[in-house]
Amino acid sequence: MRKIIFLGIKFIDISDNDFEQIINNNGLFLFPSGPGLSTILSQKEYHRSLKKADFVFFDSGFFVLLLYIFKKIKVNKFSGYKFINKFKSYLKRNPTSIFLIDPNLKLSKNNRILIKNLGFKNQSISNYIAPIYNPQNLKDEHLLKIINIKKPKIILVNIGGGTQEILGYYLKKKLNFKTKIICTGAAISFFTGDQAPNNIYIDKFYLGWMLRIFFNPLVFFKRYLLAFRLFPLVLFNKVKLK
Repeated sequence: MRKIIFLGIKFIDISDNDFEQIINNNGLFLFPSGPGLSTILSQKEYHRSLKKADFVFFDSGFFVLLLYIFKKIKVNKFSGYKFINKFKSYLKRNPTSIFLIDPNLKLSKNNRILIKNLGFKNQSISNYIAPIYNPQNLKDEHLLKIINIKKPKIILVNIGGGTQEILGYYLKKKLNFKTKIICTGAAISFFTGDQAPNNIYIDKFYLGWMLRIFFNPLVFFKRYLLAFRLFPLVLFNKVKLK
């Protein structure tokens, strides 16, 4: 397991065998997308959140490819999809208290059903429907109050990229106890059926972006087109290995 530092962000390069070691830690877990990473020079709060996270994973296959092409650095892609897939098995073996932060009621119900089917009791699962946040001035005192009372062992943030990372860092700073804050966005929806039908082979060969565009072109085509701004960022900035 090694760290790759890019524009102040400490990515971790891990294999499947490292998962158990990582998941036993508390802290902020982030999985930045290619489109998200392409904005880090203009989105200061987002960039700061990535730099302050405890574990930043190589979710973007495009970023992984650019690192290899331009810097000759080979890393393992460890996507939100792969993480949730392994996380489900971990939760089956280690049922605990979990707090879900979801974008709407429909997804919240489906996410709760998924977690419950892993062997959780109703009282160990909490849900919160997130409001529409302003990423430049994100505050949610109501959410903080609820979480500080419940003190869940795991907080799973399932809202959109670019905002969830900032919310995750906000919680890390403000909560009065230590916990796991895992921001995987829509990755859980691959397993509830609310997202395009991903699988281990599509994820392995970096084709998740294509699948999403096929199932929802109006939303994802422009989003992934913006990821091409990563070209000059990787080409003209230093990448350090640690």
